[in-house]
Amino acid sequence: MQAAALALTLVAATPAAAKVTAAEAARLGAELTPLGATRAGNESGTIPAWEGGIKEPPPGYRRGEHLVDPFPGDKPLFTITADNFRKYEANLTPGQIAVIQRYPKTYRMPVYQTRRTASLPPRIYERTIANATTAMLTEDGNGVVNAAEGVPFPIPKNGLEAVWNHLLRYRGKSARVTSGQAAPTAAGAYVVVQIREQVLWGYQQPGATTDNIDNKLAYFLQEVLSPARLAGTFVLVHETLNQAAEPRKAWVYNPGQRRVRRAANVGYDNPGTGSDGQRTNDQADMYNGAPDRYDWKLVGKREIYIPYNSYKLASDRYRYDDILKPGHVNPDLTRYELHRVWVVEATLKEGTRHIYPRRTFYLDEDSWQIAVADQYDARGDIWRVSQSWIVNHYQVPVLWQTGTAVYDVQNGRYVAKGLTNESEAAEFDVPLERRKFTPQALRRRGRR
Repeated sequence: MQAAALALTLVAATPAAAKVTAAEAARLGAELTPLGATRAGNESGTIPAWEGGIKEPPPGYRRGEHLVDPFPGDKPLFTITADNFRKYEANLTPGQIAVIQRYPKTYRMPVYQTRRTASLPPRIYERTIANATTAMLTEDGNGVVNAAEGVPFPIPKNGLEAVWNHLLRYRGKSARVTSGQAAPTAAGAYVVVQIREQVLWGYQQPGATTDNIDNKLAYFLQEVLSPARLAGTFVLVHETLNQAAEPRKAWVYNPGQRRVRRAANVGYDNPGTGSDGQRTNDQADMYNGAPDRYDWKLVGKREIYIPYNSYKLASDRYRYDDILKPGHVNPDLTRYELHRVWVVEATLKEGTRHIYPRRTFYLDEDSWQIAVADQYDARGDIWRVSQSWIVNHYQVPVLWQTGTAVYDVQNGRYVAKGLTNESEAAEFDVPLERRKFTPQALRRRGRR
């Protein structure tokens, strides 16, 4: 019933030529948040109004340490299980229901009070509001022009604009993260792949615009630290803004071959690093890369139970063995809240290929972070379900994930990525130089 009440008119995914009018943009920062979310709560009071999110770190947090839970006294309001999920079906995605049905005895979703904690630096709010009346898609929809630093389309007119909001959302100026990734077998056995990643966001630098970043959205460097058979492998990526005009460039250093080579297949549905084939490259960060293989439809908004304020999963009090259980992440460490999300349908274009002919993305309205994604197989059945464990990294501040999970409801396996529990805390806005993100620099690192 809530879904029907909030549904909007279907909007085609044709690239928009018209910008948002000044009158429409005036709603930003008023009845809409600066990022375009509905500021008010819902009629039932289960979603509160947005009041600026977390404005400062909670007591007990010291910069450089793992995140402290701002809401340590919160308890679940109720828990969704295989026995009662029909009661809450209107606020669940088909993929979430599929996971519940796949693991009826062990999987559950503890639902907590909704807290709209999303917050960003004032600069990003200002740039997002300015973008509303200037930003446009390129003619083919595979790029964005006339935008700077912030979300380009806070009042989206179609699905392609909405997914570009996810791709260009703020994640700090740079980040350095050492994390664990594991793909447990159906019985629960796993090997942790320890990965160090550094990323410099070209588009998020102060003064950056879509016109002056040389089409480079981001510079990404990944190093595998363990296990021994993979250690010393590097992947360097130059993520381009318009990938149809200039495809993503990637290089790989293999310690066995001791040379750097161009990698032609670091994108789309090629298997992700160390994932045992349980996720594709474009499932990193829930969705990344060129949108050119899909038609995108903006379905509207729904109220969905999504992972949010997942500070337990971010805590260094827990080890990987506490988190990684057979079939799914330990539900005792998860937190779900009712939030409004934008729903975007991606359907494979005729004449193109991808292992997922259809995907549905659920984007948090307060941040444009994809919170849940349902991936379908060629028969039209749910295949894999992605979930993003969202937290506010309040030391920045920025709403981003503390890890993701991709559940394969057909083979009973999953992959969890980005777990920092047994490593140092993620660092943001660290000084990173572009000259460190070149093939030449990668060769020098490989020879050490």
